[in-house]
Amino acid sequence: MSDSLIYMAFVTGLLGTGHCIGMCGGLVSALSLSEAGRQGGWFFHLLYNLGRISTYTFIGAVVGWLGSALAYTDRFKMVTRSLLIGSDVFVILVGLGTAGLFTWLNVSKLDFPGPMKAMTFAVAGLRRLPPAISALPLGLLFGFIPCGYLYAVAITAAQSASVATGALMLFAFGLGTAPSLLLFGGAAHWLSGRARTWMLRIAGLVVAGMGVINLIKHMRMMGWLS
Repeated sequence: MSDSLIYMAFVTGLLGTGHCIGMCGGLVSALSLSEAGRQGGWFFHLLYNLGRISTYTFIGAVVGWLGSALAYTDRFKMVTRSLLIGSDVFVILVGLGTAGLFTWLNVSKLDFPGPMKAMTFAVAGLRRLPPAISALPLGLLFGFIPCGYLYAVAITAAQSASVATGALMLFAFGLGTAPSLLLFGGAAHWLSGRARTWMLRIAGLVVAGMGVINLIKHMRMMGWLS
């Protein structure tokens, strides 16, 4: 089951490409330019994405460790398993909302502009460095940008109660988002209008699917399903 969740995390990142472009694409393009106006090119974007995916993998390992430390302790078994059920339902609702079933909850409502502005201010000095030098630390830093899809996958990764599975899930998610930022110009043009909307909706359904898989697993754990 963990293999299917890792695959679904990758698909979520891949289909959520329009959301990544909307949040990070313009900023990444701007940061790839030095003061002299020279583009950082592919080397910049490769290092940037390497840093970003490394941060995602670190987050996955941390939440997987937290899940293993809390979710299955005997003392809090019923409480933590109930919380798991609640988080499963939350992930399903976020996915279905993103897919267009309702408007009151979706991934865009889980994004917070404040940290994004703070990070933009914090890296102002890095823009004065050559792109090849600034790319990796920028990627490491911007991997922490609040993102609804990241939250949904991280919650699912925490439920794996495994450091390795959590890290692999977030690594797969980051790998799925990389093409949209590596090919930002072409992808932004291709993902205009209806195509972008439908890709985001399908990504929402995949997120909901991850929630359903975990919900079934946790209901069996509780003895509610055979």
